[in-house]
Amino acid sequence: MSQTITLYVDGACKGNPGLGGWGAYIITEQGEHKICGGEPETTNNRMELTAAIEGVSFCPTDAHLIIWTDSNYVKQGITEWIHGWKKKNWKDVKNPDLWQKLDAVCANRNIEWNWIKGHAGHAGNEMADQLANQGAEQTAQQMKMTTQANADTKKPESDWLLNDPFGLDMGTESEEIEEELEDVIAEESNDDVSDVITENAIPASNSHPHVVITEAKLNLQGPRQLILDTETTGFYYQDSDRIIEVGAIEMINRKLTGSSIHIYINPEKPVGDSVDVHGITDEFLVDKPKYAEIADTLFAYLKGAEIIAHNATFDMNFLDMEFKRVGLPLLSDVCDVTDTLALAKNKHPGQKNSLDALVRRYEIPARDRTFHGALLDAEILADVYLAMTGGQVSFDMDALSESEEGQSKTSRQTIEVDLPVIYPNNDELNQHETWVKQFEEKHGKPCFFAK
Repeated sequence: MSQTITLYVDGACKGNPGLGGWGAYIITEQGEHKICGGEPETTNNRMELTAAIEGVSFCPTDAHLIIWTDSNYVKQGITEWIHGWKKKNWKDVKNPDLWQKLDAVCANRNIEWNWIKGHAGHAGNEMADQLANQGAEQTAQQMKMTTQANADTKKPESDWLLNDPFGLDMGTESEEIEEELEDVIAEESNDDVSDVITENAIPASNSHPHVVITEAKLNLQGPRQLILDTETTGFYYQDSDRIIEVGAIEMINRKLTGSSIHIYINPEKPVGDSVDVHGITDEFLVDKPKYAEIADTLFAYLKGAEIIAHNATFDMNFLDMEFKRVGLPLLSDVCDVTDTLALAKNKHPGQKNSLDALVRRYEIPARDRTFHGALLDAEILADVYLAMTGGQVSFDMDALSESEEGQSKTSRQTIEVDLPVIYPNNDELNQHETWVKQFEEKHGKPCFFAK
């Protein structure tokens, strides 16, 4: 009987076009496989396609493949667009070489293609993304080694004058002068490097490699709100359960700024049955930082903001516990907290108020929630929060309208104009009477304009 294999494939490119990498995270019944590679000059789409090609090629031809990609270009291309491309003999198709190769390796296979949102906390997709970046880095290292190997290492010929051909015995003095010059140059060079390092250095607490912080795209002024979610090893912080993922997105004046923070954390204990909820495995977390390593960075990002969370007591209890363990203040002491679950219960008493239920109630666009992910749930919660509190926006708009109306009344001026009156002549009056009679005969009732 054929086995079922799950693949997560992803591509990455630095520059687009530029240095690129591809990665495939393959989960079989026997275990996991991680493959990656790269090219020195390519595009993101070519790397996405290559990841799919290499991933499929790795698997047995009789296996049932379930493939997840965050590229709509790949997913729609192989399932929809490719049929038209073939009919047109690949005319005007970009990357035809790779599309033909992907079509060939997929032929006569049982494949289920799926799209997944990238960078949304899905463990498999995150692993494929890491592999793609690893492939790009390995390619960069290979390029560097090749360049060094091919460099001209021929030693320059010595200047014959330095060999004292006239017997002036200047060798010792020349060597001393050269040594002094080398020392001076070295000191100046070190000073320059030191200045550059000091000027451009980023504090370690703000630049942990496993903390993903995106900068705001909108420069807004006002109080910060952070829509936040966590994933944990269990339900009870009192019984040594730990946080394994934190995701938060920033909102100011009811507008998402584009800034966010996302961290995976090694809980220093097995995730246990909670993997069925979030899909984050022990193997995925083994190389992630411990909470103590990222606590300062996370605390600095969250501090002073209003935290908005669904069942906020759960998240805040865990965050307070984690920050207390590393000697930092309780987050609840430095942040205001809004619980959207409490808001929903007040607004919809006696109804289901889970995040999924609210998504359906407010008709929030559907997202793949096979597994819960902190950043994905934070994005969904932002939509729910704005929908639930939308009345406040209407109130503000009404108040603004009333204010503007009041201003317009106070500033209105009366202008008197003598308009001319034009009276009809006899012919025009006769034509009007005739039209009125015709209307009454046709419709069986007098015209509105009849006297």
